[in-house]
Amino acid sequence: MTEQSGVAAAAHDRTKRPITQEDIWLMQRVGNPVASPDGRFLAVPVTVPAYDPREESGDIWIIAADGSAPPRRLTGGHGLKAAPAWSPDGSQLAFVTKTAQDSAGQIYVIPANGGDASRITNQSAGARAPKWRPDGRALLFEATRAPPPGTGPVAAPRIYDVMPVRFWNRWLDEYRPHIFIVEFSDGATPLDLLHGTSFAASPGFRGIFRTTERDTIETLQAQWSPDGQSVIFAAQVNADAMMHTATFTSLFQLPLTGGEPIALTNVGESYSDPQFTRAGDTLYAIRKRWATDLVSTRLARLSWPRPSGATILTGQWERVIDGYTPSPDGLTIYLDAADDGLQRVFRMPASGGMPEPVIDTQSGGWRGLTPVADGVVALYETALQPPELMRLGNPPTPLTWFNADRLAQIDALAPIHFRFTARNGKVIHNVLFHPPGFDPTRQYPIVTLIHGGPAAMSTDAFSYSAFWFHPHLLATPGYVVLVTNYTGSIGFGERFASDVEKDVLRGPAEEILEALDEAVRRFAYVDASRQAAVGGSYGGYFVNWLNGHTSRFKCLVAHVGPFNNESQYGTNDGGIDREARMGGPIWEAGGQWMDQSPMRYARNFATPTLVTHGERDFRVPLGEGLANFKMLQRLNIPSRFIVFPDEGHMIGYGENARVFWREVSSWLARFL
Repeated sequence: MTEQSGVAAAAHDRTKRPITQEDIWLMQRVGNPVASPDGRFLAVPVTVPAYDPREESGDIWIIAADGSAPPRRLTGGHGLKAAPAWSPDGSQLAFVTKTAQDSAGQIYVIPANGGDASRITNQSAGARAPKWRPDGRALLFEATRAPPPGTGPVAAPRIYDVMPVRFWNRWLDEYRPHIFIVEFSDGATPLDLLHGTSFAASPGFRGIFRTTERDTIETLQAQWSPDGQSVIFAAQVNADAMMHTATFTSLFQLPLTGGEPIALTNVGESYSDPQFTRAGDTLYAIRKRWATDLVSTRLARLSWPRPSGATILTGQWERVIDGYTPSPDGLTIYLDAADDGLQRVFRMPASGGMPEPVIDTQSGGWRGLTPVADGVVALYETALQPPELMRLGNPPTPLTWFNADRLAQIDALAPIHFRFTARNGKVIHNVLFHPPGFDPTRQYPIVTLIHGGPAAMSTDAFSYSAFWFHPHLLATPGYVVLVTNYTGSIGFGERFASDVEKDVLRGPAEEILEALDEAVRRFAYVDASRQAAVGGSYGGYFVNWLNGHTSRFKCLVAHVGPFNNESQYGTNDGGIDREARMGGPIWEAGGQWMDQSPMRYARNFATPTLVTHGERDFRVPLGEGLANFKMLQRLNIPSRFIVFPDEGHMIGYGENARVFWREVSSWLARFL
């Protein structure tokens, strides 16, 4: 990566223009590729966003894996298409879409060389995640039974006996994800494999939650067994115990002949993301210490067809695995993970060992690693360039360029990476972004952009969501933007990431302030007298903490930031794991509950603050933003509170993103 202590050294192109919020929102969004059985082609979902969600569209594109032909659009018509799945012989693709005739997304099948798509499912609550049976004569999919309609002019009451009651951005109900099989025969009715089982009726049964900017689904990550006679899936079995113990997810086998699911992994160990090798002799999965663990993940191998315990393959590798895939010959495992300030791709022998980089990554980042015929492809991105598909090599070969025309118009410098040793002895990684038309002889205000998580990593990567802000857009008015990987960030070892549990705010916040001091010392163009801090989620937590502990900032922006540890714990969607972090039960008022709660230091608040919040945010409920704003008003501090009624933890709608960025830009301009 680029490590510099001087000025950014790139010429300003006066024919280009600054990036805009419209540029970011309207970039076409390239999804994860899926290789054909012979590895010659890739099916890739590409979304064309719009400010009106009713006008969004998206199609499945076919990409030649060797780059010998331009991308070809396979599907057409209105609506988003997603989750492409190749038939075993490569002649057809299943995918999910919602047409004008559908009340929810359904599964369709289309010839791989083009033609009309045939509708396969008609589930009232929609269908998702299609997988072909190895013989190509049936599809597996996941669906949720639709809740009954309301019985009166008002919504029916929600009644709960155990937690959880809501997650991220939606209320939960008694309905769970189920696994269905549909045969390719006339009049075939989908078969619900979990219907009537004691397993599905258990109060502790839930799927694995997967969240987007707008919605949360529960998935069972269902896969066919190699012989097509059973289904492998992952599920929670003790979700109802979340207020008493750590919850976990297990792998199960469900025979098509019926009966109860058979556990494949041990109680208390958390497994997810099952995948088989092409030969069908090995099952892989990701193991975590518990379901909510974000910093300790390992790749596990289970023998097949008679699993006898899991073998951990990456026992000494302290990185969070974001994705993995076995090579077609089964000899190599490819992985992608946050590593030392960059998103890198790795490979390792299937027998285990220390992963090694596939490609020398000095800028940007890779994900979605996919083996193809005679090579590997992946999605590459930077903070300026959204993900595009590339074939790995020296140099890599671009396979898609959906946003090339828009990107060619934009003036943006590559960021600078630098490190310093904090007073606590830790080496802290940082990335510095510069405004368009940057002139190193001028003085620029500095904005520290604090990432959320905390189990995340700030790097040179693209973000569509206002939740993470966007460093180039933030810099556009004429600011230098600093992102710091404070203690708690992933990619720098498990101890570095887990240390935040013992010191949730005070120590990491000092690192952020030291990083600002280091930037002032190292870069002459940084104006120490004009500083601001912005952050979302855990980053907003830091912003609220900083307001009570320093007066150096001209202004602050806190998006969905926790404010009061007591109310946050009492109303959010988390469980007992928060007690371990804070040092004991909340009623004992010990540990960090009081000592590291931003509200307890409100008497020191003095900095003008913009507070923004989604009304449907159940991770950091709306009351946290309201209490923050109320306290700021009580202290007569310049402040503004913006509530987005349709948003959850992130900004998922274009018009809201436009308002968000307008307000953030105006707030910074007013005080900087």
